[in-house]
Amino acid sequence: QIFFMVIVLKDTLEKRGALGQIKARIRAEVFNVLDDQSEPRPPLSHENLLINELIREYLEYNKYKYAASVLTAESGQPEVPLDRQFLAKELNIVEDANGKSVPLLYGILSHFLHGGKEESTQNTLPKVSLLNDPKQNLGKPPTERNQK
Repeated sequence: QIFFMVIVLKDTLEKRGALGQIKARIRAEVFNVLDDQSEPRPPLSHENLLINELIREYLEYNKYKYAASVLTAESGQPEVPLDRQFLAKELNIVEDANGKSVPLLYGILSHFLHGGKEESTQNTLPKVSLLNDPKQNLGKPPTERNQK
């Protein structure tokens, strides 16, 4: 009977999406225990700092908080995220109002999916039209994405 209860509990946790979160949390905690703080990390290059921040913004937006915490701990990224306006300025990105509601990576992806064909006199990303297309899932939180 205990075996049956374990199976029902596991199925219930899976259906609620909690089992994946629990597994991710355990992995993050194991990583923190195993992480050797005595061995100094190499300094982050400017490029890696920006790339890590783009990834962290994406992870946090999609509620992958344990993956984001492991990235921060493992990479040596500062605990406090970089200011988004600073990040956009460093990357020469000019955002429209729609683009500000999603991670910068979505706008970058949209730009390259459209082949950079937008008319522009500056180094700007497009008005994130791909993100506004109801047929697309990009730019929507996981809870709002179409189930297939």
